[in-house]
Amino acid sequence: MGVVTYSQEFKSAIAPSRMFKALVLDSHNVIPEIVLGGIRSVEFTEGNDVHIKYMKHKIDALDVENFYYKYTLIESDIKFDKIDFIVYEVKFVSLADGACVCKMSSEYHAKEGAKLKEDDIKQGKDRAMGLFKSIEKYLLANPVFFSPLCA
Repeated sequence: MGVVTYSQEFKSAIAPSRMFKALVLDSHNVIPEIVLGGIRSVEFTEGNDVHIKYMKHKIDALDVENFYYKYTLIESDIKFDKIDFIVYEVKFVSLADGACVCKMSSEYHAKEGAKLKEDDIKQGKDRAMGLFKSIEKYLLANPVFFSPLCA
Protein backbone atom coordinates (compact mmCIF):
# COMPACT_ATOMS: atom_id res chain seq x y z
CA MET A 1 0.00 0.00 0.00
CA GLY A 2 1.49 3.34 -1.10
CA VAL A 3 0.90 6.73 0.44
CA VAL A 4 0.71 10.02 -1.44
CA THR A 5 1.00 13.12 0.74
CA TYR A 6 -0.24 16.50 -0.34
CA SER A 7 0.10 19.75 1.61
CA GLN A 8 -1.28 23.19 0.96
CA GLU A 9 -1.59 26.52 2.73
CA PHE A 10 -3.95 29.34 2.05
CA LYS A 11 -4.68 32.65 3.70
CA SER A 12 -8.10 33.73 4.86
CA ALA A 13 -9.30 37.13 6.03
CA ILE A 14 -11.32 35.29 8.69
CA ALA A 15 -10.00 34.90 12.25
CA PRO A 16 -8.90 31.33 13.01
CA SER A 17 -11.46 30.93 15.81
CA ARG A 18 -14.37 31.73 13.46
CA MET A 19 -13.08 29.57 10.63
CA PHE A 20 -12.36 26.63 12.95
CA LYS A 21 -15.79 26.85 14.54
CA ALA A 22 -17.59 27.03 11.19
CA LEU A 23 -15.50 24.44 9.37
CA VAL A 24 -14.94 21.96 12.22
CA LEU A 25 -16.99 22.40 15.39
CA ASP A 26 -20.31 23.44 13.88
CA SER A 27 -19.86 22.05 10.38
CA HIS A 28 -22.94 19.85 10.73
CA ASN A 29 -25.07 23.03 10.85
CA VAL A 30 -23.03 25.35 8.65
CA ILE A 31 -22.21 23.17 5.65
CA PRO A 32 -25.79 22.22 4.73
CA GLU A 33 -26.76 25.90 4.95
CA ILE A 34 -23.90 27.13 2.75
CA VAL A 35 -23.49 24.39 0.13
CA LEU A 36 -26.56 24.85 -2.02
CA GLY A 37 -27.74 21.81 -3.90
CA GLY A 38 -25.07 19.66 -2.32
CA ILE A 39 -25.13 18.39 1.23
CA ARG A 40 -28.57 18.18 2.77
CA SER A 41 -27.56 17.16 6.27
CA VAL A 42 -24.70 16.00 8.42
CA GLU A 43 -25.31 13.26 10.95
CA PHE A 44 -23.04 12.12 13.75
CA THR A 45 -23.12 8.38 14.24
CA GLU A 46 -21.19 5.70 16.07
CA GLY A 47 -20.76 2.00 15.66
CA ASN A 48 -20.34 -0.42 12.82
CA ASP A 49 -23.99 -0.83 11.86
CA VAL A 50 -24.59 2.66 10.46
CA HIS A 51 -25.59 3.67 6.97
CA ILE A 52 -24.20 7.00 5.79
CA LYS A 53 -25.11 8.18 2.32
CA TYR A 54 -22.30 10.65 1.69
CA MET A 55 -19.23 10.01 3.79
CA LYS A 56 -17.96 8.63 7.05
CA HIS A 57 -14.92 9.86 8.89
CA LYS A 58 -13.26 9.19 12.20
CA ILE A 59 -11.94 11.99 14.39
CA ASP A 60 -8.33 11.25 15.30
CA ALA A 61 -7.49 14.49 17.16
CA LEU A 62 -9.31 17.69 18.05
CA ASP A 63 -7.53 20.58 19.78
CA VAL A 64 -9.94 23.50 20.05
CA GLU A 65 -7.49 25.84 21.79
CA ASN A 66 -4.91 25.46 19.02
CA PHE A 67 -7.40 25.22 16.12
CA TYR A 68 -6.14 21.76 15.10
CA TYR A 69 -8.18 18.91 13.67
CA LYS A 70 -7.12 15.51 12.35
CA TYR A 71 -9.55 13.01 10.88
CA THR A 72 -9.62 9.97 8.63
CA LEU A 73 -12.07 9.64 5.75
CA ILE A 74 -12.91 5.96 5.75
CA GLU A 75 -15.95 5.76 3.47
CA SER A 76 -17.57 7.89 0.79
CA ASP A 77 -20.03 7.72 -2.05
CA ILE A 78 -17.20 9.06 -4.19
CA LYS A 79 -15.68 6.06 -5.92
CA PHE A 80 -12.63 4.84 -4.02
CA ASP A 81 -11.26 2.56 -6.75
CA LYS A 82 -7.64 3.09 -5.75
CA ILE A 83 -7.92 4.73 -2.32
CA ASP A 84 -8.31 2.78 0.90
CA PHE A 85 -8.63 5.84 3.19
CA ILE A 86 -7.48 9.46 3.52
CA VAL A 87 -6.01 11.14 6.62
CA TYR A 88 -6.47 14.91 6.86
CA GLU A 89 -4.77 17.37 9.21
CA VAL A 90 -6.00 20.96 9.43
CA LYS A 91 -4.42 23.74 11.47
CA PHE A 92 -5.47 27.39 11.53
CA VAL A 93 -2.65 29.79 12.45
CA SER A 94 -3.34 33.38 13.54
CA LEU A 95 -1.84 36.24 11.61
CA ALA A 96 -1.03 39.68 13.01
CA ASP A 97 -3.86 41.34 11.07
CA GLY A 98 -6.53 39.10 12.65
CA ALA A 99 -6.70 36.82 9.64
CA CYS A 100 -5.35 33.29 9.47
CA VAL A 101 -3.44 30.77 7.42
CA CYS A 102 -4.96 27.34 6.99
CA LYS A 103 -2.34 24.61 6.82
CA MET A 104 -3.78 21.43 5.43
CA SER A 105 -2.19 18.08 4.68
CA SER A 106 -3.71 14.95 3.22
CA GLU A 107 -2.37 11.41 3.15
CA TYR A 108 -3.95 9.28 0.47
CA HIS A 109 -3.47 5.61 1.32
CA ALA A 110 -3.71 3.51 -1.82
CA LYS A 111 -5.28 0.09 -1.93
CA GLU A 112 -2.92 -2.86 -2.24
CA GLY A 113 -1.38 -2.88 -5.71
CA ALA A 114 -2.84 0.49 -6.74
CA LYS A 115 -0.73 3.48 -7.74
CA LEU A 116 -2.13 6.95 -7.22
CA LYS A 117 -1.62 9.78 -9.69
CA GLU A 118 -2.32 13.49 -9.32
CA ASP A 119 -5.58 13.08 -11.26
CA ASP A 120 -6.73 10.48 -8.71
CA ILE A 121 -6.66 13.02 -5.88
CA LYS A 122 -7.47 16.25 -7.76
CA GLN A 123 -11.23 15.96 -7.23
CA GLY A 124 -10.86 15.68 -3.46
CA LYS A 125 -8.45 18.63 -3.30
CA ASP A 126 -10.79 20.74 -5.43
CA ARG A 127 -13.79 19.89 -3.25
CA ALA A 128 -11.91 20.74 -0.04
CA MET A 129 -10.81 24.10 -1.44
CA GLY A 130 -14.30 24.83 -2.72
CA LEU A 131 -15.81 24.13 0.69
CA PHE A 132 -13.21 26.30 2.43
CA LYS A 133 -13.84 29.19 0.02
CA SER A 134 -17.64 28.86 0.38
CA ILE A 135 -17.41 29.06 4.17
CA GLU A 136 -14.97 31.96 3.98
CA LYS A 137 -17.30 33.86 1.62
CA TYR A 138 -20.27 33.21 3.91
CA LEU A 139 -18.39 34.38 7.02
CA LEU A 140 -17.19 37.54 5.24
CA ALA A 141 -20.77 38.34 4.21
CA ASN A 142 -22.07 37.59 7.73
CA PRO A 143 -19.59 39.17 10.17
CA VAL A 144 -21.79 38.47 13.21
CA PHE A 145 -22.00 34.75 12.42
CA PHE A 146 -19.50 33.07 14.76
CA SER A 147 -18.09 36.39 15.89
CA PRO A 148 -16.24 36.44 19.23
CA LEU A 149 -19.33 38.11 20.74
CA CYS A 150 -21.53 35.22 19.61
CA ALA A 151 -19.17 32.39 20.44
